[in-house]
Amino acid sequence: MSSSSSSTATADAATLCRNRILSSKLYFDVPPSKIPVIYSSNYDIAFLGIEKLHPFDSSKWGRVCQFLITDAVLERNSIIEPQEASKDDLLVVHSESYLSSLKSSINVAMIIEVPPVAVFPNCIVQKKLLYPFRKQVGGTILAAKLAKERGWAINVGGGFHHCSSDKGGGFCAYADISLCIHYAFVRLGISRVMIIDLDAHRGNGHERDFSNDSMFTYYFCHLAGHSFYLTDSFSLFCSFANKTSLYFGYV
Repeated sequence: MSSSSSSTATADAATLCRNRILSSKLYFDVPPSKIPVIYSSNYDIAFLGIEKLHPFDSSKWGRVCQFLITDAVLERNSIIEPQEASKDDLLVVHSESYLSSLKSSINVAMIIEVPPVAVFPNCIVQKKLLYPFRKQVGGTILAAKLAKERGWAINVGGGFHHCSSDKGGGFCAYADISLCIHYAFVRLGISRVMIIDLDAHRGNGHERDFSNDSMFTYYFCHLAGHSFYLTDSFSLFCSFANKTSLYFGYV
């Protein structure tokens, strides 16, 4: 392929990406009566008890909101319900081939690290696992818009920092952080983004997506000795190359 053809293809892809962002329904107007806390009961994952085979608490989002409601910090009717991210929304970052790979229950089982999921029909996996993830993606993307408008916003779910544009893992099937950033650049006029990651492990997903992007600054605070995502050689390399880490002691 000639350089001119390559440049044209790149420009066409960028235009398509921009058009998808501009036509997305994930950004919508929120009435002033709502506070910028985003949550849906569909965030919580209940899959015949199989979800308990993973150490990640897949129903923590609902318990967090219920705790805040019980303590009168939030009112249920003031919480914002996000839209589910559509295929077009996801294609802003993800490739067709990656999204198609999620139609295999075996692939999803590897991503969420729960092997028994592999034996279930994919229609069930889509409904019980991937649909909740897509709702959380919608929440993350909307949170950026609300933060720009209100000065702050919280998506109770999301933060799938082990997923990149073409690879999932660590209970992260969609790259909501990367998607949120792309939407913010186009729709909110934002030119630079800082991610402060407080998880025990590195966010190797968005790190892959933005490692060579000058508009992106990444700070991670982690537990010393627990920072590497050991199944990802890219994360291991960046752990030595990146100078913005803040170490805490062992636990």
